[in-house]
Amino acid sequence: MRRMPDEPRNTAVRQPRVSHQVQRAVMQQILDTGLRPGELLPTEAELMEALGVSRNSVREALKALQALDIVEIRHGYGTYVGQASLTPLADGLTFRTLLRPADDAHALAEILQVREILEEGLIRRVAAAPPAADLLDQLDAIVRKMGESGEADEPFADLDREFHETLYRSLGNELIPQLLGAFWNVFDRVAGVRQWAGDPAPEVTVDRHRAIVTALRAQDTAGAQQAMATHFRGIEKRAEQETRGVG
Repeated sequence: MRRMPDEPRNTAVRQPRVSHQVQRAVMQQILDTGLRPGELLPTEAELMEALGVSRNSVREALKALQALDIVEIRHGYGTYVGQASLTPLADGLTFRTLLRPADDAHALAEILQVREILEEGLIRRVAAAPPAADLLDQLDAIVRKMGESGEADEPFADLDREFHETLYRSLGNELIPQLLGAFWNVFDRVAGVRQWAGDPAPEVTVDRHRAIVTALRAQDTAGAQQAMATHFRGIEKRAEQETRGVG
């Protein structure tokens, strides 16, 4: 392992740069040694020796990497490779959005627009396959449960999320549910803080999800994309109304 350059002497301006270099060096060591999530990293003393830096620099770097879910510090046991989840991304986007004024009508809409762009591209891939019958049956079952919950005046956000996760499962891409889940979490957190009540007409949400499945059964790629766009445009419009106080 290449040793780090000598650390600057009590230089406040240079210290963040050194800390960042140590973080990168630790990440590179994880990659070079082939460590997997949940596996134990070298001790602080071993990292100090390998990188040629102080204990304080190692500790500061590990704390920063823990915030990014790249490592997990278990006090009394050691430091382990983290899951490298998208939780830090969701946290950062949530904070960034909440920094904006509460009456900013575009704050929630921008999050939805990013999801819309992703999902319109993804639905095109799903429709091009075409989807297997069992996948469509699963989606139909979820829509039915959504309808039943709506008629019983019960929230069905979990079913809505399950619908979208199930929809893209056939693509076999593990990053898709993680990325969409991150945006979903951001929207939920921001909507909760802003006290956004959501769509007041559950039957509209159910119909829009049903339209997506109908287009997929007909192998209508353009129709599936349009149904997805209609679904998101309705949520965006409602979000803007809520932030303006006219919902």
